[in-house]
Amino acid sequence: MSEPTLSGKLGAFLSRLTYSDLSESQVRKLKIYFLDWLGSAIAGKEEKPVQIIIDVIRDLGGIPESTIIAGQSRGNCLMAALANGASSHMVEMDDLHRESILHPAAPIISAIFALAERENASGTDLLLAIAVGYEAAIRIAIGAGPSHYRFWHTTATCGTFGAAAGAARLLKLDEEQTISAYGSAGTQAGGLWEFLTNNAMSKQLHPGKAALNGLLSALLARKGFTGASRILEGEKGFFKATSSDFDSARCLADLGKEYYFERNSIKYHASCGHTHSAIDAVLQATGGSSLTPEEVKSVNVSVYQGSLDLLGNIEPTTPYLAKFNLPFCIASALMFGHADLTAFSIERVRNPDIARMMQKIRIQSDPELSAMYPRKWPARVEIVKSSGERLIESVTYPKGDPENPLSESEVVGKFKSLTRGLIDDDWAETLCERALSLDKIPDVSTIFTR
Repeated sequence: MSEPTLSGKLGAFLSRLTYSDLSESQVRKLKIYFLDWLGSAIAGKEEKPVQIIIDVIRDLGGIPESTIIAGQSRGNCLMAALANGASSHMVEMDDLHRESILHPAAPIISAIFALAERENASGTDLLLAIAVGYEAAIRIAIGAGPSHYRFWHTTATCGTFGAAAGAARLLKLDEEQTISAYGSAGTQAGGLWEFLTNNAMSKQLHPGKAALNGLLSALLARKGFTGASRILEGEKGFFKATSSDFDSARCLADLGKEYYFERNSIKYHASCGHTHSAIDAVLQATGGSSLTPEEVKSVNVSVYQGSLDLLGNIEPTTPYLAKFNLPFCIASALMFGHADLTAFSIERVRNPDIARMMQKIRIQSDPELSAMYPRKWPARVEIVKSSGERLIESVTYPKGDPENPLSESEVVGKFKSLTRGLIDDDWAETLCERALSLDKIPDVSTIFTR
């Protein structure tokens, strides 16, 4: 008998996982992840990239079986997964798993929820599938290693595996079918960072296609469509093709003893996750008070090299690119005491005071901080005021990290803030209640029923 493949070992464990295996604390976290995803999906509904995708979906037509959240309409499950994956990643407020450098919700929940509506699945089935999808994607991303992230958008690549794994569990595929789903997912996984150089819309396509491709892989496997059994570790497989520091063993470390999806972060700031520790360090140093460019002599920021590898050459020429520019985010925190959605507007991008403050900011890589990455994403800030006063602060775990988590009420507050003006307050309250009661809903296709 041949040695089980990596996909086989991971798939075998996750395909046998049951809802009763999940603890009360894990279920609570999964419900919060769902609510957080839903808020981000609604928040992205009016943005141009999302509306273009929805226009294409409308032109294609199809069976109205799953909710397209941003379009306030329905479409076939694959197109709903595509649209919801795009919209839930649009405003950069979707969840983040540090160690895997992955935004799990956008590709994974988008796929699983579209399928769950189509299949009239229960809330408990949905929650179990989310757990499976997160665990698969996170473990595969950790196995791929940090070098993968240099060129490949992990949310797009490893998110495809997570979408396939969660959908396979929801469809109750057997181990052989699950391995085939992984194989088809891996051969479709893609998503390059080059879009950042000219502000292309590809970042929204990444989680949308990951959701679609992962879901398609599971649906194909159910019909008997086969995929590569060694898609991860094979000589021409995912790891060797996309990474120089992969380690297959990391995928299976403590499997069944530790659930990596529990170490998920809920984003508090409306910018790239690599900016959050520096933003929090600024806010802690200043106490959240506002400073003018005249009051600041210099700002020295030390970060890990991984953040500079991604953010180092991004110019804040648009509100979206500003979310990836560390000096802009720090200047916003210094001047306005926050980095929420209002910080990233065309008015802020063109604000001459922001530009003046940015000129006072110096960013450098620190080897000590770099050694902590990707398990930790730390930053250290020194603000020298014009008066001569020095404000120094270090942050290892920014607000929203599992070591510094948002409370349930704060996540609800975030949802209402993200959706304010896009849906009415009563409907927002209803959706919050339904999301946090997922384990009691017999058919998730009723969640958007008014």
